[in-house]
Amino acid sequence: MGISAGFMVPHPPLIIPDVGGGEEKKIQNTIDAYQSAAAEIGRIRPETIVLLSPHQTMYADYFHISPGEGARGDFGQFRARHTSMEVSYDTEFVRVLCNVAEEIGLDAGTMGERERKLDHGTMVPLYFINQYWTGYRLVRIGLSGMSLTAHYRLGKCIQAAAEALERNTVVIASGDLSHKLKEDGPYGYQAEGPAYDARIMDVMGRGAFGELLEFSEDFCEKAAECGHRSFTIMAGAFDRTGVEAKRLSYEGPFGVGYGICAYWPCGEDETRNFLEQYEEKERRALLARREQEDAYVRLARYTIESFVETGKLPQMPQGLPAELYQNRAGAFVSLKEDGRLRGCIGTIQAVRDSLAEEIMRNAVSACSEDPRFSPVEDWEVERLSISVDVLGETEKISSPEELDVKRYGVIVTKGARRGLLLPNLEGIDTVEEQIAIAKQKAGIRDYESVELERFEVIRHY
Repeated sequence: MGISAGFMVPHPPLIIPDVGGGEEKKIQNTIDAYQSAAAEIGRIRPETIVLLSPHQTMYADYFHISPGEGARGDFGQFRARHTSMEVSYDTEFVRVLCNVAEEIGLDAGTMGERERKLDHGTMVPLYFINQYWTGYRLVRIGLSGMSLTAHYRLGKCIQAAAEALERNTVVIASGDLSHKLKEDGPYGYQAEGPAYDARIMDVMGRGAFGELLEFSEDFCEKAAECGHRSFTIMAGAFDRTGVEAKRLSYEGPFGVGYGICAYWPCGEDETRNFLEQYEEKERRALLARREQEDAYVRLARYTIESFVETGKLPQMPQGLPAELYQNRAGAFVSLKEDGRLRGCIGTIQAVRDSLAEEIMRNAVSACSEDPRFSPVEDWEVERLSISVDVLGETEKISSPEELDVKRYGVIVTKGARRGLLLPNLEGIDTVEEQIAIAKQKAGIRDYESVELERFEVIRHY
């Protein structure tokens, strides 16, 4: 056996009649599609359902798999406490899944449970499934802040566990689409909202799972989606497998997108090794970029490679451009991996004897001391994209109108608290956003007034 089917489904609580109170009739197409998907699961009669929920316990660098024998939950937070359910967990599947993840070095397991009760991202799909089939045991998995490739790898682990146990398994990817479809919706409107929904429904409707890895973090964030990582895990569970894909429904009348698609395996297909294809494409792109790196970035990369290998700051190399030895300036070193920030540390003004030393010291800090991230490991170094920003002189300004988010970085000051944000960052489109993030970094409340400074940078790639 193994993976028998997969389903992409939304989880709006109002789709439950006791919650919706009649409002659910406005998404009748979604209800009909849900019933169709649930009936198909009833036909399959899976032994195990693996359910991926964005509202399950979530960590930045770890996939949480629900531990124990089972759990229960209800819709009390949506004023329907009497609508409840109880599930039994597939403890053997969980054990094997954790072992498979450990073998490939993927951080996933049953530690760190914060809430035992079932979340609505789990209960909404099960509400429909339970009308047709209750003879399953559940594996309940949360998402993480890790890369899309890590989520795809977790899907491959699910596939391996199902095959090792010869379990008749169905994978449910629970997740709403964009929450930014309408001005009068609960979350407002963003152009990326309908753009995301159109793109994701096209991709999922075709079963073109490799394209899930091509969605940028910035695009997904602006669309305010919550299911993309669920869908990517499910995609990994069909790695190297042909699929029959069927789009069942799409609606967004309340300003949030709801999409349902179904997938059935159609035998092995070695051409659908999407993770390997994506990583090879990224590897070639990184190699091409490395060949074009200037002396500033090569210095930062040399420093990081040496430090990660030896744990020590290397000797300053010879043969650098003269200005790196002679000039002094503040500098920031930024690291990205799989398109996601992996570290960024710098100095506003020069604190070292030369710009070269400034870059080297900050490169070490960026890869090992950024409190938002764990230290960079040796296997990651070749995957890093690196940039170096050399800061110009700062100047005080009296108004945000003197800022330009593409040209100037900003420094905000309130007493002893000081925060900085570099210019021309992906996803930061307005001065208001720039100031708000700089305040957040400094621990300054959004409503507090601040002194403003601006600066220009020379960015090296």
